[in-house]
Amino acid sequence: MRVDFRSALTPRTFAGVILVTLLLLGLTFLWMSWSVPVPPDPAGLMAAMTVIPAPSSTPPAQAPTIDPYAPTATPTLAPGQLTSGIYVQIVGTDGVGLNIRSAPGLNAAQRFMGFDSEVFLIQDGPREQDGYIWWYIVSNYDDGRAGWAVANFLEAIPAPNP
Repeated sequence: MRVDFRSALTPRTFAGVILVTLLLLGLTFLWMSWSVPVPPDPAGLMAAMTVIPAPSSTPPAQAPTIDPYAPTATPTLAPGQLTSGIYVQIVGTDGVGLNIRSAPGLNAAQRFMGFDSEVFLIQDGPREQDGYIWWYIVSNYDDGRAGWAVANFLEAIPAPNP
């Protein structure tokens, strides 16, 4: 028995094949969409964010100009004596640090924390406030680190080498 395939390839057969193919594709897409897990609601998620401050634009420290032939006068101070124009270092905080304030006094705003062995130049003072003697100190390497400090934690030192 011989089968004639030409007689089976009619427009009605092509339409049926296309219709069955579309039906199978539709069922496949439906099955895939139902089997994929739904992502969780983003409103219910918590995210942790760490804010990192931008670096400040601190101008570089400038070395002082020194005349090698000019006589240098080193003030002779009694131990524990402070005066304007000398270098001091922070001492005796036991690692806790020293509050450097915007004005003399315990109620003045804290500008920054100074730590043991940090070197500063005294530019103003003394001022007596809240039972303490206060000196205005400025960092040798950063003019932004300046404020009032209690004399109890300052020690006179020789001027640092340039």
